[in-house]
Amino acid sequence: MKLIFATRPSELARWQTTNVMQALEKAHTDLSCIEEVFVTRGDKVLDKPLPMIGGKGLFTQELEAALLDGRVNAAVHSLKDLPTENPEGLMLGAIPVRADARDALVSLEAYTLKTLPENAVIGTSSPRRAAQLLAQRPDLQMKDIRGNVGTRLRKLMEEQYDAVVFATAGLSRLGLDAALGEKMQILGYDEMLPAPGQGAMAVQIRSDADVTLGLLTAIDHSATRLAVTAERIFLAGLGGGCAVPVAAFGLEISQTSSIKLVGLVSSVDGKKSIRVQGEGDDAVELGKKLAEEALSQGAARILNG
Repeated sequence: MKLIFATRPSELARWQTTNVMQALEKAHTDLSCIEEVFVTRGDKVLDKPLPMIGGKGLFTQELEAALLDGRVNAAVHSLKDLPTENPEGLMLGAIPVRADARDALVSLEAYTLKTLPENAVIGTSSPRRAAQLLAQRPDLQMKDIRGNVGTRLRKLMEEQYDAVVFATAGLSRLGLDAALGEKMQILGYDEMLPAPGQGAMAVQIRSDADVTLGLLTAIDHSATRLAVTAERIFLAGLGGGCAVPVAAFGLEISQTSSIKLVGLVSSVDGKKSIRVQGEGDDAVELGKKLAEEALSQGAARILNG
């Protein structure tokens, strides 16, 4: 049997797709997986911040179209790039085990968040990252940065920025964490809460693809699925995407099989924030509950400026 996977052209996207294909072929010895590369709008438009050109969905729409018209059987995404609602006819067939969900500050001078020079220029196009950095260091200057991991590292090496913020998972998957060494400071969850779904991959398939879904059960990780479901429901409950400073991190507590969730809503300048947390057995209900708590505390006023 053969499955065709849609992927974006970036090195990280190709790594993620290859990782999923290899895991599936290992689990099903009679399965052959191949990839087909699609260039998305998010890959083409690199001179504007993501929120200005559409935010979430920019890296997924072309792949989803190929799924819906039957050109491919599956598409692998970084889960944080996926809108919280699947297009009609599509579903998440598998969410493999999550990598490190934290963010990392990378600088040529091995700065930490505390030792960055006053008024240092930080490369990020994420309002979530910018807001949390400014909450701790109001002097920092945020400057948009686009491109894949390699492009952003090159811009750092050219000294266009004093530091750039990356998802730790992306650096690790490309084997760059060891090479960066002390130039990379992993930010703890108390310093920067990640985007909903950060560090997780998702395999998107057609809703009627029962055979494909059956094959994907071999790589689906229930604890990761529960955690990221709570995070994404929290985001959906606030009506947000990557254009708003919303963060969330969920974790299954193995002893009780319940989920602990922390959510954060921030103003763009980092001066106002609402942090909520809770624990529950139902990921969907927990995400909804914390979103309602955040809204009752004024989250809508913060998000609407």
